[in-house]
This record gives sequence, C-alpha cells and structure tokens, in this order.
Amino acid sequence: MLTHTLFQVDAFTSELFGGNPAAVVPLDTWLPDQTMQRIARENNLAETAFFVPIAGAPDRFHIRWFTPATEVRLCGHATLATAHVIFNCLKTGKSDKISLQSLSGWLHVQQNDDWLTLDFPADRLQAAELPEDILHAFNIPPLKVFMGREDYMLVFASESDILALNPELRILKNVSARGFICTAPGRQSDFVSRCFFPAFGIDEDPVTGSAHTTLTPYWAEELGKTTLNAIQVSGRRGFLRCVLAGERVLISGQAVLYLEGKFTAGAH
Repeated sequence: MLTHTLFQVDAFTSELFGGNPAAVVPLDTWLPDQTMQRIARENNLAETAFFVPIAGAPDRFHIRWFTPATEVRLCGHATLATAHVIFNCLKTGKSDKISLQSLSGWLHVQQNDDWLTLDFPADRLQAAELPEDILHAFNIPPLKVFMGREDYMLVFASESDILALNPELRILKNVSARGFICTAPGRQSDFVSRCFFPAFGIDEDPVTGSAHTTLTPYWAEELGKTTLNAIQVSGRRGFLRCVLAGERVLISGQAVLYLEGKFTAGAH
C-alpha cells in the first residue's frame, strides 16, 4: 500500500474550529478517480482537495476537489486550504503567488501576510423560478430567485431571515442544480449567506468560497460598490473580503492548520 500525507485546514477563519474544514492531499501523480472519491468519503468533510505539481513549472499545479459524494468543478475553501498548505506547510512555492489548473480553468492565489486571495471567474445570474415543492421546502419565502452557473441564489429580506432558515433538506436533494445560496444584507457586513448542497452530499456548507463568485457580482450591483465584506453565518462562521474585478472575483480569507497525518491507499 502507498502512504500519503493529509492536511486538514480550517479555511476562511483565523481561529481553529471556525470556518470550513477541508482535507488537502498532495500527490506526485493522480490516484484513480475511484480511490480519490473513496478518500473523500472516508474524510467525510465538505471537500477533499488533491493537487499535483506541473512538471517544469514552479508554482503551478493541477487541482481537483471531491465531496463525499462526487467531484465538483469549483471549490473556494479547499483551494484556500491547498494554498495554505503549499505556502506554509510544504513551503514549496518560489514566490507569493501560485496558479492552479482546474475544471473551471486557471485559478490563482496570492499570499499577503496571513491572508490569501483567490482569483476566480465571476458568475452570471439570471432571474429564475423554483419548482413549487422546492420553494415550499424553505420555511421563509425568498424575495428573489436567481440561477447562476451551478446554484440557485435566493435573496431574503434580512440577516435574521438567513439565521432562521430551516429548509427540508430531503426535498432539496431533488434538484438538478448543485444547491442553494441564501443571502441577505448583513448587520455587521455588506451581506451574509448560508449554503445548502444536499444533492452533493453536503447538507449545509459552513463557508463556501465558490458561492461568493455568485454573491459578489449581485451585491456589488445592489450596493453600488466593488469591495465588500461578507460573513457566512453558519454555526462555524466564515469571514471573507470580496472584490469584483471585471469578469473575476477576488476572494480573500485566512486559514489555520488543524492536523497533519498519514494514510494508506492504493496498491504498489
């Protein structure tokens, strides 16, 4: 059996046990897809990120992300966690910027002291309607509904509404989208959110970096500014600084290492 290193990092927080935990597995070459999916299921975290160096290209890597149920096209918090591992644990970076080739194209991460900034593609929204059963699965009705690249985005009146949401998750599983981004103006930030992805094996994601590629363009237009502070008000809470930069969104956060360990998977 082959031995691999695994890091677990709390992303979008400056304190342990906050933010969103992600597993990060550095590899020299890819494991079989089925093996990576089994590792993610065993970790039982919202995301496990795997990355492989690009030969002859310092500070460039391939990255893939798996939930316990499936591979996903884009994940913010596990990318932040991966960058934290590269910069602070492995210390293999030659500069303060790395680039990651993914299913969503090239992603970039810049290190600025203890903050990391993700450079991700901005989402585009279209007005949408929820199927009747899905709409009734929410205990509070949204004011507006949009559809982005992968998720529905539901806009509510207040942060109190977001905190009080208690959707029927078994019903939300029956949707063709990845899940639901729920948002409202914030009391101590420009906007707040909570995210539900039961169809992808994640009932509620504590902090969702990729969702802020959807949230930031919307709130930038609503509030008339391109630099915003955001809080994802799950039980663990996450804090993000977001900048709309044309067709890109810059999402900044902090991260904290929780553990480093070894596991065995795959054959010789």
